[in-house]
Formats: sequence, structure tokens, C-alpha cells
Amino acid sequence: MSLHVKPILVALRRHKAGTLLIALQIALTLAIVCNALFIIHQRLSSMAEVSGVDEANVFVIRNQWAVIDRTTQQVDAQVRADLLALRQLPGVQDASAATGYPLQGGGWDNYVMMTPDQVEPTTDSAVYVGDEHFIGTLGLRLVAGRNFRPDEVGVMGTQEAVAPPVTVVSKALADRLFPGGDALGKNIYAMSAKPSTIIGIVDPLHRQGTSSWNKAYAGQSLIWPARPDDARGVFYIVRAKPGQLADAMREAPKALYAQSRMRIIDAKDGIQDYAEVRRRAYDSDRGTAILMGIICTALLAITAAGIVGLTSFWVGQRRRQIGIRRALGATRHDILGYFLTENFLIGVAGALVGVVLAVAMNLWMITHAEMERMPTVYVLAGVIVLLLLGQGATFAPALRASRVPPVEATRPV
Repeated sequence: MSLHVKPILVALRRHKAGTLLIALQIALTLAIVCNALFIIHQRLSSMAEVSGVDEANVFVIRNQWAVIDRTTQQVDAQVRADLLALRQLPGVQDASAATGYPLQGGGWDNYVMMTPDQVEPTTDSAVYVGDEHFIGTLGLRLVAGRNFRPDEVGVMGTQEAVAPPVTVVSKALADRLFPGGDALGKNIYAMSAKPSTIIGIVDPLHRQGTSSWNKAYAGQSLIWPARPDDARGVFYIVRAKPGQLADAMREAPKALYAQSRMRIIDAKDGIQDYAEVRRRAYDSDRGTAILMGIICTALLAITAAGIVGLTSFWVGQRRRQIGIRRALGATRHDILGYFLTENFLIGVAGALVGVVLAVAMNLWMITHAEMERMPTVYVLAGVIVLLLLGQGATFAPALRASRVPPVEATRPV
């Protein structure tokens, strides 16, 4: 027996409530799942971003001074002594003092301009302050130019920030400022009417921040040659020799306390390897991805259950009708195909509405939640998944329907 769509449409018009309910459920599920999967992909992509740091061997010490009423010279002398002690540890390859570090979760950033009298900034850049050991300590890759010389390194407090004469920038920032690839030797302006000359380019160098606001300036960072002299505290970044991270992390606080007990290194958060730094930086992204995954799974399960329930209900209502069709010569394949086609038509109708809802939801999130525009592939993938889900959910009750014997036609209603 050939299968026609017209009788199926007639049957669906007689069951408008159930048809509309399932179609609407498919539409809402499609709209939410498409956007949720896009959010998950964004979060996972953020979590996989390269920091530029030798993460397997680098750790960070948050050092706070117990006495804050000291002069710049006193603080700098202590920082120098601390760094010397850290670099002399057997398991340490290098160490540097800094105002921040990649994936810190928040930190110093500043507008960058091409001329001193520029009204609107050209872009924004993360600002790192570190000495001539900073690049080597983090394990950054210098792709052009040179590192700082010791005589170029000054002393800088967070409240006394003045742009130095020279700077090292990330390739992302260099390409943003000088698309022609000729950034070396060029001047830029940040926080000062005096220029800073680009003497080196590293690639990559992640910003301190990981929030959605930073996406527009991804990878745009600069390094100023200075030792921080903040009287409140300083970050010590330490690079261990390969395979000696645990030993270096254990010995580093001892070496610092041996230099001076007038400091505070929190027992819980005062020292972190980069695995912990990355975990904390993307904790909210990870939580969002897990939540969106749970929502997607729950919605798909509910939709599948709804389709199974409705199809099973319709099979129960139509047993006599199915028996009559079997008595008239319809094969099991015909009955199975009938219910699968019926569900496919409902699924297509729901998917068409769902596509509109998915795009509208994405546009709303672009306006109100700083989301990016969702690629069409997510919508197409969502349509395919929902249609396949519908066919899979329909198969079991449709298979039971195909097994209804012709004798059902003779039974009283």
C-alpha cells in the first residue's frame, strides 16, 4: 500500500491540540538548545585559549607586606633580595616580580593611542609590569625584537604609573596597531604624552582578564620594564625547572620568609600553580557550560518523552483503524512509515517555528547579554538533531503499531 501525506494531514487536523503541543515543544527546545550549544562552545573555546605561559612549570606567589609604611627604596630592596633568594633555589629556573599575570581574572589595562593628542583611543591593552626576567620566567616566546636590558628596568608603583620609554607588546596588539607588520621601532602612547617605543614582540600573551568584556581585545597586551614597588604587596612569578614544580612550590615560601618574616602569604590562596590559576580563571565558564549541558539534556529528554507519550496515545486510539488497514492489505512497513512520517511532519513544522525563535533569542542576547551572533550551522545542526530525536522517539510506539493484527478490525469499539 502506497503511503500518502494527505491522509496524514487530515488525521493531524483531527488531533490539533496534541499536534500543536508537540510542535510548540519542539520549537522551544530547538530555540533553547541551539543557543545553549553556542554558549557551551564559546565557554569551552575560552577555556582552551593559550596563555603563552609555560603552565606546566610556572607558579605564582601572592606576597603581601605586613608593614606598609615603607619607602620605595626599602620596598625595592626587599623585592630584589626576595628575587635573588628565589632564583638561587635548586628547583627554580627564574623568577620575576610583577603587578599581574595572564589568566589572573582581572588586572591592569589601559587605552593605547597612536598619537599623544588622539581623542579616541585606538584600542585597549592589558598592562604587565615586570623586569628583564619577566618574559623568561613566564616562558613567553619572543618572535621579534629583543627583551629589556637591565638598565631599562625602573621601579614603578601601581599608583605612580608612568609609561616607560620602551615596551614589549604581544603580536595581537602589534597587528592591531600596525596591520602592515612593521610594529618594531614604532611609538605608541599609553597613560602619557611621552611615547613608548616597541622593542620586542611576544606571541601569544593572554590578558589578565577572562570576562566577556576582554573578548574584543583578545591577546592584546604590553609589558613595561619595571619592578613593582607597591607597599601593599607584589606578585612573585616563579618558573621551576622541568619536573621540579612541587619542590619549588614547597621551598619558595621558606626562602621568602628567610629573607623577612614581615610578609603574609596566605596558606590557601597565597601560592598557586598554573593549573589552579586556569581553573579559577574559568570557573564561571565551566559552570555555565555544565549548566547549559544539563538544560539541553533535560529539554531533549522531555521532548523525546512527550513525543513517545503522544505517539503511544495515538496508537492506542487507532488500534481498530490500524487493524482495518492491515485487513485491507497494509503491511507492517506501511504502518511504521505512516507514524514516522506523521511525526516528521510535526517535527518539520515545529523546527520552522523553532528556527525563528532561535534567531530571535540570539538577537535578544546580542543586545542584552553581550553575546556574539550565532552561526547558521548551530541552527541547522539543531534542526537535524530534533528531527532525528523525533524519529527515534516515535520508532518504538510506531513499531508496536505495525504489529497490531488485522483481527483488531473485528473487535467491538
